[in-house]
Amino acid sequence: MTGSLQAGDHLAQLYRDVEHYYSGKIKAHGATPLGVAWPCQPTQELRFVQLLRVCGPEASFSLNDLGCGYGALLAFLAKRHRRKKIDYLGLDLSAQMIDEARRMWGKRSQTEFLVANASPRVADYSLASGIFNVKLNQGEALWTHFVETTLTAMRAASRKGFAVNFLAPLAPGETAQTELYRTPPDVWQSYCEKNFHAQVEVLQGYGMREFTLLVRLA
Repeated sequence: MTGSLQAGDHLAQLYRDVEHYYSGKIKAHGATPLGVAWPCQPTQELRFVQLLRVCGPEASFSLNDLGCGYGALLAFLAKRHRRKKIDYLGLDLSAQMIDEARRMWGKRSQTEFLVANASPRVADYSLASGIFNVKLNQGEALWTHFVETTLTAMRAASRKGFAVNFLAPLAPGETAQTELYRTPPDVWQSYCEKNFHAQVEVLQGYGMREFTLLVRLA
């Protein structure tokens, strides 16, 4: 299976910057939550719980994991959903992440990893955890375009639905970190409803200042 990282000049540099950031994380911290810029395993897994709500009750399904890192979702699936047969494809911009994922999970059946910014296959479901959060020094307009491009690609690569998460706006008086992207839920809920003719559920109130969108396709 092959994938392409080709993109217009406006996104190509963004992809390079993001790849450099996350490759640095995995090099510094290894296959740990810090290696993918998450503070700890419990919050990482809490996000997985929310994202996986988009998946139906099927005993088997195919799944694209965009921004898979070292494959932490697979460890969670093995622990919490080991009776399900999941045909898994992990994708990441960072070749170092993919090398680590293959080292850890290369012997798992129905499992592939690919350096790519989008899935070359259509799966039943697609997930992306945290890929929109760290915008580094990218401008707001360019980051918005990146989010739109990514959501559109996830729609094209998903048969039944997909799920993503975002950081929510801070409370009044809190100091924002300029390298993080925060947004109200209605912005991207509306975008998915209008552009994908999808049913979109917003999950909030699970203990973190963020939200998850479950995008279910007709």
